[in-house]
Amino acid sequence: MRFRPRLMPAALGAIGLLLVAKLAALLPAGVETLAVAPLGVTPAQASSPAPPAPAPAPPAPEEPSAEQRAERVLLEGLRARRVELDGREQALAAREMVVAAAERRLTQRIEEMTALQQRLQATDQALGAREEAGWRQMVKLYEGMRPRDAAAIFDDLEMPVLVQLVDRMREAKAAPVLGAMKPDRARLLTAELARHRARPTE
Repeated sequence: MRFRPRLMPAALGAIGLLLVAKLAALLPAGVETLAVAPLGVTPAQASSPAPPAPAPAPPAPEEPSAEQRAERVLLEGLRARRVELDGREQALAAREMVVAAAERRLTQRIEEMTALQQRLQATDQALGAREEAGWRQMVKLYEGMRPRDAAAIFDDLEMPVLVQLVDRMREAKAAPVLGAMKPDRARLLTAELARHRARPTE
């Protein structure tokens, strides 16, 4: 009966020592956690990585110097001058194209006019040849007539026609006809024939 009361205090003391040892083992970790974590922050929040620091603000642009401003003004002036020259060059090229087209049309018109003139000249020559052939036939007819008969007809012919006929007749055939014509008519014919032969030949 005396031995049991002595074992109980010893067992209680051993249990107390174990509790103290465990508390001592847990106490440094709790103290370290409390020392590291700031006030009001849980251990889970304290163990998470810190957010990245914000990037520094870019420096303010420097004010351009007077030389830089002058250089910029010069470059802008040169650029505007270049644009103006390009516009003039394009306008000149367009004008040259218009002039070239006008020259081609003018050349074509000149060629057409030249061809038309040649055709007209050929037509005039053909008509002149036919007219001359007709006059020659009439002259041949009057040269074959007796001078008195031809003179009677010549007295009544219009002067322009009479001049053309006598001008183409041989002198040996025309002289007897003139001698047989009326004197006034013969004098007028002679004057008109002289003026006709004095005109320049076309």
